[in-house]
Amino acid sequence: MVDNLRSLIQTLMFVFWTYGGRAGVNLGYSVPCFSCPYVSGCAGHCYLMALQGQWSLAFLFSGLLSYKSFKVVLYFLLFVLLAILLSKLWCGWVCPFGTLQDWLAQLRKRLRIRETEFSWKTRERLKPVKYVLLALLITTPLLITFAGLHRDFYLLFCQICPAKPIMPLFVGETRNLALDYTNTITLTFSVLSLTIAAVTLVGSFFKDRFFCLFCPMLPLIQMSKKISFIRFEKKGHTCLGCGNCQRMCPVDIRDVHLEKREKNVMSEDCMLCLRCIESCPEDSALTVKFFNYNIFSSSRRYVAKNYQQGKSANG
Repeated sequence: MVDNLRSLIQTLMFVFWTYGGRAGVNLGYSVPCFSCPYVSGCAGHCYLMALQGQWSLAFLFSGLLSYKSFKVVLYFLLFVLLAILLSKLWCGWVCPFGTLQDWLAQLRKRLRIRETEFSWKTRERLKPVKYVLLALLITTPLLITFAGLHRDFYLLFCQICPAKPIMPLFVGETRNLALDYTNTITLTFSVLSLTIAAVTLVGSFFKDRFFCLFCPMLPLIQMSKKISFIRFEKKGHTCLGCGNCQRMCPVDIRDVHLEKREKNVMSEDCMLCLRCIESCPEDSALTVKFFNYNIFSSSRRYVAKNYQQGKSANG
């Protein structure tokens, strides 16, 4: 099953990002997933840190041909290239923080605890949060440079990101669990960081991919939708509207089910877990492609085979 393959790749990617640096791997500062820079020996840094620390007009004003400006553009272009290459596979197959959330969800299922459901109204209300966070990422360096904002606001998102106190635990580091009493700002951020981390862990246990609802990386990767090598396509005329894709989606996306005209149905919150394709009973109604090559397509035979296997496993 595709889900088993995905779980295996996720585990391998988790080990790679968390410990790869100890083997000399360093993929730089443009990684389109939450490979946390606060993990000693990580294999690469989440691009959101570079976006906050360097994607600032202040660097551009210092000289378009300056070394700092060159690094800003280079990191951005590398991020775009990686996003074009794998698109949302970064979210569903590669991101170590996403994998951790999936492990918590699997634990909940093993304990036979029902998942918390969000209404569509609630989901719509939560949707702008990721854009607010993205705006803070970009504007905070400008406010520090031009408006005199205190420098302790530097790397604002990283300071409150739940990955900061959580991910270093996997390499035995606990220093980010301590409160920073340097001043009121640092104390506030450290309290916020621990609070958000606790809410994220609990939320991810009860709700699949809870933090991904708020992740500012999603809209950044989504910018590459039109030119990405990865395409998620639907043949609207073959869809019978059974709704399997919507029911199986871990992040409750209904766009794939409802869309009848748009061929590319890669929505912003999609993480390309491919469960919708696994559950679709119509041949080639849903397909993921790399360039023009089919990677995986929906199949009536595939659904029937999985149903029989599930029936046999359940006795």
